[in-house]
Amino acid sequence: MSSLKPVRGTHDILPGDLRRHRHVENAAFETAGRYGFEEISTPIFEFTEVFSRTLGDTSDIVTKEMYTFADKGDDLITLRPEGTAGIARAFISSGLSHQLPLKFFYRGPMFRYERPQKGRQRQFHQVGVELLGVDSPLADVEVISIASDFLSALGVDGKVVCELNSLGDSDSRSAYRQTLVDYLMDHINSLSEDSRARLDRNPLRILDSKDKGDRAIIADAPLITDCLNDPSKRFFDELLEGLEISGVAYTLNPKLVRGLDYYCHTAFEFTTDALGAQGALVAGGRYDGLIKQMGGPQTPGTGWAAGVERLALMIDDPIGKKRPIAMIPIGNEAAELVLRLTQELRRAGHTIDLGYAGNMKKRMQRANKISACAAVIIGEDELSKNAVVVRDMDSGEQTEIPLSTLEDFLSRFL
Repeated sequence: MSSLKPVRGTHDILPGDLRRHRHVENAAFETAGRYGFEEISTPIFEFTEVFSRTLGDTSDIVTKEMYTFADKGDDLITLRPEGTAGIARAFISSGLSHQLPLKFFYRGPMFRYERPQKGRQRQFHQVGVELLGVDSPLADVEVISIASDFLSALGVDGKVVCELNSLGDSDSRSAYRQTLVDYLMDHINSLSEDSRARLDRNPLRILDSKDKGDRAIIADAPLITDCLNDPSKRFFDELLEGLEISGVAYTLNPKLVRGLDYYCHTAFEFTTDALGAQGALVAGGRYDGLIKQMGGPQTPGTGWAAGVERLALMIDDPIGKKRPIAMIPIGNEAAELVLRLTQELRRAGHTIDLGYAGNMKKRMQRANKISACAAVIIGEDELSKNAVVVRDMDSGEQTEIPLSTLEDFLSRFL
């Protein structure tokens, strides 16, 4: 029955995969924590306006990919497609402007109706950071450094490249917008329908087009770096100097842009070709105009987001689950004692597996199946001596010890 299958673009994350997911999330959390970032969690759905106003009504996310519905109160609700807009909304609605600067880390599920592919699902997970209230390029240096350290902690830094560009300030972007429109108008009859629709409202979005005809035209388009004014050049120079001092390697990509007007100055992506076609693992930049556009005070911001699923595909299974200790009672009297011991040992920090039923042979087979590090065996002989037998499952060595010393003896397996 189709109703018993996951909805297309979603999947169950089983324990083995989930260990990798948690490893990615925890590496991001721990890295951001060393930079003083604190975790924030926003709702997984917001009023649709939160995203339509921030992502732009000509973006693919808004026009094609958002999961939007009317609730019972006829409010238009959208499952969050990304994390920044919700954090900006929380900043405004919680009145946090007097607490600047603010450093936020987030993680959680996002939702986009896009074509499922390797590492990309309709329900997916992201980790990210946002730094609000600092207009200095040092803030960009810091968030890029977090991303670099995070990828290093995962052991994938040798498989990624940090691509970097400057979008300039609003004056530089306005100059570039006009230069770009003039160029594209000469090719208007060859542009895709989507790109022609964007030409007046958001021409920079055309640079992200995946249409083959558009890509051929874009290849010879003017570069935004040719339109940077002196303040924008100084900002970018300070950013590059800060990254070099911080030991963060990068490569310049003058075609890397962000289409929305509230983005400015820094745009960056950590990309890889290890998953097939080259794609971004981490993407970010500066968005000084976002919060004001949402109705809040003028507040600079910078940050990034990373896809957990794609990063999880690039790492080996982490240390794995903790190997348990198997408790093996022989007889009813031993079973009562083992149940009490099981709870005591768990509360002392041990991972204990209680096989529930079966003879000695079946319980030992289960101990092997679950890769137990040790087995604690208690039968009539052990009960009469007030002792237990501990078998090291790796060496096969068995040791009889007094019951009173069991917890201390098992500490070697922690």
